[in-house]
Amino acid sequence: MLRVEGVTAGYGPITVLRDVGFEARAGEVTAIMGRNGAGKSTLLKCVMGLVPATAGTIVLDGIEVHRLPAHRVPHHGVAYVPQGRRLFGPLTVAENLSVGLYARDGGPEVRAAVLELFPRLRERLGQVSSTLSGGEQQMLAIARALCLEPKVLMLDEPTEGLQPSMIRLIQDTVLRLKDTGVATILVEQRVDAALRVADAIAFMANGRIAETARAADLTPEARQFADHVGV
Repeated sequence: MLRVEGVTAGYGPITVLRDVGFEARAGEVTAIMGRNGAGKSTLLKCVMGLVPATAGTIVLDGIEVHRLPAHRVPHHGVAYVPQGRRLFGPLTVAENLSVGLYARDGGPEVRAAVLELFPRLRERLGQVSSTLSGGEQQMLAIARALCLEPKVLMLDEPTEGLQPSMIRLIQDTVLRLKDTGVATILVEQRVDAALRVADAIAFMANGRIAETARAADLTPEARQFADHVGV
């Protein structure tokens, strides 16, 4: 389990996160929802060590990851797919996957398991990643992250700008990961998408977690979406 307690963080003199607390459980999807500027992406970057926490704790299975430099966080099982994918464009699909494998010394069996989730990538191993479609690039970004064999997978709006068939494929992959025990943290703006995959939803406002709820207790018309997402 990843537990975030009392975390404050920001950029220089600008505080973005204020006393944030939530938890992501193994085998569950926790959606982070809120209006633009609420601090959702900054929260993921803080967990990853890219934005240092100035107060509070971030603990994964007893490891205080907030004390680690960013390059050490993946070694403890945290994988991050940022908004915009951030692939190595000139590298092939296979080479991008190798980068993920290298981070935790994963072998060919790890790559094989990842390609079982994304068989389309197996057909494109020699293709330069910048020439893939948007949906295929998102597949590759997630596959590269899964090469770390993560305990926690963080996805920042992974279906943004994709066609419906590709959105459904990525959502199905997220659901399949639950059976492997991965704790997934998903930043999502669309209510229907969040309700389809999430077990819990944490609503952010003004840099704080305003409230949390089990997804099974919510409907698209629930007050929380109107209050915190603006739908």
